Amino acid sequence: MKLLRRIFLHLAASAAASLAVSPVAWGQSNNDIVSPKKSTRVITLGTKNGPVLEAGRAQSSNLLVVNGSQYIIDAGDGVTRRLARLRANFRNIDNIFITHPHSDHTGGLGALMTAVYDANRRNLVNIYGPPGTAASVQGLLQFLTVSSEIRMSDGTRTVAATKVFSGHDTGVGTIFQDANVKVTAVENSHFHFPPGSPGYGKYKSYTYRFDAADRSVVFTGDTGPSDAVAALAKGADLLVSELTNPVDDYKAQEIESGRWQQRTAEEQEALLRHHIEEHLLPDQVGKLAARAAVKAVVLTHLNDNYVRHVEEIKKHFSGQVLIAKDLMEF
Repeated sequence: MKLLRRIFLHLAASAAASLAVSPVAWGQSNNDIVSPKKSTRVITLGTKNGPVLEAGRAQSSNLLVVNGSQYIIDAGDGVTRRLARLRANFRNIDNIFITHPHSDHTGGLGALMTAVYDANRRNLVNIYGPPGTAASVQGLLQFLTVSSEIRMSDGTRTVAATKVFSGHDTGVGTIFQDANVKVTAVENSHFHFPPGSPGYGKYKSYTYRFDAADRSVVFTGDTGPSDAVAALAKGADLLVSELTNPVDDYKAQEIESGRWQQRTAEEQEALLRHHIEEHLLPDQVGKLAARAAVKAVVLTHLNDNYVRHVEEIKKHFSGQVLIAKDLMEF
């Protein structure tokens, strides 16, 4: 009886504390997430580019809510904390989509899977993405299995983690469809691997389009200029686009941090080429948005504020251009 009384008092205190918590950053409670004010909503969970971490910001991750169902697009470091700030119910996450297997888009996937499992999820969670996704999920399941076996041994869980998660390497075209959305993927131009390199012909990078009844949303992921992305985004209501800063700015930041000096000449050259050819500069975002005739652009995957680059985008695109921060809704 004394134990039950202590448990009751603990739960009562916890409940009182939760009522005192201030609203989350964008002013919505968990009930607002699962009972949305409009059918399709986009929340930028993490907006920091990679691979360098930054205090106070999460890396690339997004939440799409359609009729109360939650879809995660990318799972960079910090995604789990951001969902916790939204008071999201981790048991209700059914599907996760990865654009490509760079660490700033996948570094938080293991923590997210752990949170989902620890929330006593029993039904299957499917994780979709380009080649490498299934192998990544299998590797994370090896890690999670240790905790899973311990919890099953102490009786607090009865379902193994291997029964809860399944990774899928998908092709392009329609890769997913349910009652809320149809998801279409194209390969973009983020990966330019030379012949003979470990990743040549093995890994790909995708852009996704989510078509719901009321809105169409395109997540570019990381990409350079791409005809396939422009065609996929045609007429979309919202283009959630990556943006890189001009090469001179990026190089200056690398020099200031000391990272540039630690690179070989070959690595420095490859890094600059990577930013020029495999990411989108402001004018390229503007041209992409105009060519696709999208209604609005949300800029994410950012290293800094980028307000100064909006005018360059708007030289080519007359629609609305918005700069995302963590936990903003569009």
